[in-house]
Amino acid sequence: MPVASCLLDTNILLRLTRNADTQHKLIETAVSRLLLQGATLHYTHQNIAELWNMMTRPVERNGLGLTTNEAEREVQAIDLGMARLPDSEAVYREWRRIIVQYNVLGVQVHGRTPGSRHERARCEAHSHVEPLRF
Repeated sequence: MPVASCLLDTNILLRLTRNADTQHKLIETAVSRLLLQGATLHYTHQNIAELWNMMTRPVERNGLGLTTNEAEREVQAIDLGMARLPDSEAVYREWRRIIVQYNVLGVQVHGRTPGSRHERARCEAHSHVEPLRF
């Protein structure tokens, strides 16, 4: 069944912006397939806040250590290639509907998050701004 729209998680956005991430190609392929099906890709203000936090946090504190300008280029690419969902009651209600419909439960955290020192070694910054295209 084709997907009309898809809200991308912050970890997906992070891996799309990190060419050296071992999961970059997998994520890029999955997102490309969604686009080929005609899906609209969405993100939220919260995604960008979480992404910005991770990108600009110092390396010694499990961040990527990007400068404000580097992080801004990454966010600009997301802005150009995807649609931001406004924060509203409707967005909250849709989230609630989805988590109940699909019986979404908590997840176990294993400590290998994209900002951890294990993942940092696999990340590299982009040096240009362009819309995310897949």
